[in-house]
Amino acid sequence: MLCNWVPSYSLFSSCTRTQEFTASAPRSHFPSLSFFPNRKINCMDATGLDSHGREFKTADEMWREHAGDPSKKTEWYRDGVSYWEGVNPTMDGVLGGFANVNEPDISCSEDFLKILLSERFPADGTRQPLVVLDCGSGIGRVTKNLLIRYFNEVDLLEPVSHFLETARETLALECQTNTVHKAVNFYCVPLQDFTPDAGRYDVIWIQWCIGHLTDEDFVSFFKRAKVGLKPGGFFVLKENIARSGFVLDNEDRSVTRSDKYFKELFSQCGLHVYRLKEQKGFPEELFAVKMYALTADAPKRALRSKSKTSTNRPKIIM
Repeated sequence: MLCNWVPSYSLFSSCTRTQEFTASAPRSHFPSLSFFPNRKINCMDATGLDSHGREFKTADEMWREHAGDPSKKTEWYRDGVSYWEGVNPTMDGVLGGFANVNEPDISCSEDFLKILLSERFPADGTRQPLVVLDCGSGIGRVTKNLLIRYFNEVDLLEPVSHFLETARETLALECQTNTVHKAVNFYCVPLQDFTPDAGRYDVIWIQWCIGHLTDEDFVSFFKRAKVGLKPGGFFVLKENIARSGFVLDNEDRSVTRSDKYFKELFSQCGLHVYRLKEQKGFPEELFAVKMYALTADAPKRALRSKSKTSTNRPKIIM
């Protein structure tokens, strides 16, 4: 989705954060998805809908129509950015009028992150400083409320300039009183055009923005981004989930994919699901949301034992 998107599905259709993209239509807005009868199909063959109720027989059909040649693809991304350029750089703006989801969103993400950090990183201090990239950072909501408390350095990636400037101003105040946890780089670059520095990041956090990417650019982005991870590093992808198939938002140019759709794309990226967690505490009329911890190495198995208290990470700011 830009860089931070039901019937039977539901959450921010335009995503929630651009990067903190924005919010969405009630379940009754779309008819139920249907599937080809009496045959087993891959999820990317499943039918999908757009926000006008039009049905597509396959995802390929939808992508050919909306981004099937260079001109259409350029228009797809330009329209997506233009939508968010018309949104106020406020909590309510980037969350599509659902500012009340901020607290449960951050709380659930923090629970997930703490488990991942304790399992993936050694407690001997060898990984300091910890560095994270916040993709689709929007106004810095996730950085300010979560990431900057767990990482020494945060880089923000956001294509909408007035969102990024708001983040810069907000986080500058935070950094004045704290030199151990700080926002370092602010990249005003679309997700599909960004290539990270090799081996810079322990974690790449991608929330409510990947829906703006075509399938082709989704795969291309993750293949490039893997180079930006340190050994043992991982991705966290937090996204709206369609019940099946996909839902196209014609207004902000984003696609909400099903869990199966995502997992097929992960396979194409050479990524493995290390851990998975469902978001709790959101209004019922919103899309379901899942968090995926993704690694380039096949997990032996996510640890099940109690997490050990780690001493290598910077002190968490409460």
